[in-house]
Amino acid sequence: MWMKKKALANELTGPQKFFAGLVLLIIFIIMAVPMWNAFVVSTSSLLSSTQSGIKIWWDDFSLEGYGYVFKVTKLFRPFLNSFFVTTVGVIIQVILSAFAGYVLIQKDLPFKGAITSFVMLTMMIPGDLTLISVYQMNKQLHLLNSYMGLIINGLISGFSILLMRNYFTSVSYSLAESARIDGASELRIFANIYLPISKPGLATVFFMEYVSKWNSIMLPATLITDQDKYTLPLMLKAMIMQDTSTSGTAYAPQNAIMAAIIISMAPLLLIYIFAQQYLLAGMSLGAIKE
Repeated sequence: MWMKKKALANELTGPQKFFAGLVLLIIFIIMAVPMWNAFVVSTSSLLSSTQSGIKIWWDDFSLEGYGYVFKVTKLFRPFLNSFFVTTVGVIIQVILSAFAGYVLIQKDLPFKGAITSFVMLTMMIPGDLTLISVYQMNKQLHLLNSYMGLIINGLISGFSILLMRNYFTSVSYSLAESARIDGASELRIFANIYLPISKPGLATVFFMEYVSKWNSIMLPATLITDQDKYTLPLMLKAMIMQDTSTSGTAYAPQNAIMAAIIISMAPLLLIYIFAQQYLLAGMSLGAIKE
């Protein structure tokens, strides 16, 4: 009876539920309206897209904006560039983060506390402050205007390492000890025990880093001047700023700009749909105590 009363006491009252629902509805509207407006404008005619105000519905449905994007601005090449450097870079980054996280959970690792503190320290340094030194280093290594430069730079993330470390600590250490007694190598323990159990953590790192790298504009703008190597954010910037001297394209209409934005969002939405079940488990890491 006491437990039942305590459970009822923790439930929200009617006014509290109404207020919570109202707040969530407002947040949803604030987030959804800009995206819906972008989609409606992208599928509107040129004349309709130039009209001011937020568009909730179509005045004149048209796909000419998407045709303009691929025929005139040639967005397909920047799309492939972004897809290649982001996918390759994030896959390598997930592997390295998992290896580093596994090393940091070892009990006999010397200076483990100092190493972990150093990894945390790297997260406190704004990336914009290092752009000049990053440019100079890549220039000396002949990585400017190259896919390799876009892949290598930012390949290590302190946040991803610590997230994988925290996820690996939730795995029972006795499993690894039993495998060592049976003669298993550290690489086999890592591959056959920790990685299969830690799929939600790996999916979380992959998705978060994919979003970050896909939307990155400061690093590509620092390293890339060759238009053939442009990533999608760079081309979008050129379209929005109407910078014909660098983009090599004519003035882009509003529906084409919005079409390019929708196209840039599509891969992220697809990844989220397929990885959603892992992301929910990975992001709730540490929320439940045993």
